[in-house]
Amino acid sequence: MIDVRNVYKTFYSRHKVEALVDVSLQVDKGEVVVIIGPSGSGKSTILRCLNHLEKPDRGDITIDGILLTDLKTDINSVRAEVGMVFQSFNLFPHMTVLANVTIAQIKVRGRSREKSEQITMQLLHKVGIPEKANSYPSQLSGGQQQRVAIARALAMQPKVMLFDEATSALDPEMVNEVLDVMKALCREGMTMVVVSHEMGFAREVGDMVIFMDEGRIVEVGTPDKIYDDPEHERTQAFLAQIL
Repeated sequence: MIDVRNVYKTFYSRHKVEALVDVSLQVDKGEVVVIIGPSGSGKSTILRCLNHLEKPDRGDITIDGILLTDLKTDINSVRAEVGMVFQSFNLFPHMTVLANVTIAQIKVRGRSREKSEQITMQLLHKVGIPEKANSYPSQLSGGQQQRVAIARALAMQPKVMLFDEATSALDPEMVNEVLDVMKALCREGMTMVVVSHEMGFAREVGDMVIFMDEGRIVEVGTPDKIYDDPEHERTQAFLAQIL
C-alpha cells in the first residue's frame, strides 16, 4: 500500500537541517506501523511527505500503486485517499461538528448533502459522540475535538490513515478515548502509519515499529523485538528514557 524508497528532505532556515536521510519503508495493506523517536528525528516529516504536504528533494513515494513523486500525478486525488489527523485538531471554529465532517464530502467527493450528513452521523456514532453533531468546536473537550477530526478524515473513506502525535495535545484523561477509536480502526483492518509516544498503544496494535533519529531509520522490528531486545545502542538509549 505504501512504498517509500530512498527519500531525502532538507530544510533551510538559519541552518541546514537534514530532516530525512535515505529513508525507505514499506507498509502492506491493513498493516499498522508506529514510528517512534526523539523530537526532530524526522517522524512528522515522513508523514507529511506521504501526504505530499512536503515534497521530497529526492526519492520516490508510491501509495496504492500511484507514484506521488511523478510530476504528472494529480496530488489532490491521491490526498483524497490518504486521511491525516494532526496534533492540532484543525476544525473550522465557525462550523458545527456536522458541518466540519460534511463539507469535504460535498466539495471533494461530490456527495449530496443528504448522503454526506448520513455518513457523518454514522461516523460520529463510530467515534462515540453522535450527540455533539450540532455543537461547535469550542463547546467540545480536546478529546472530543480530536475524535471529530478522526471522523472527518474517515468520511473521505481513505485507503490509508496517518496520525501525527494525535494524542500529544490532550490532557492525560482524554488520551484513552482517542486511542480507543484508533484501536478500533486497527481491528477493522485500516492501513495506518502512526507517529506516537504512546508505547502501550504501539505494543498492543502495531505490526511494526520504526525507530528514527536524526532523519534516519535506525531500527525496524515488531513491537516486542524493538521494546524487549533492541539491537542498536541509540534505540536502547531512547527506550531507557521513556519506558
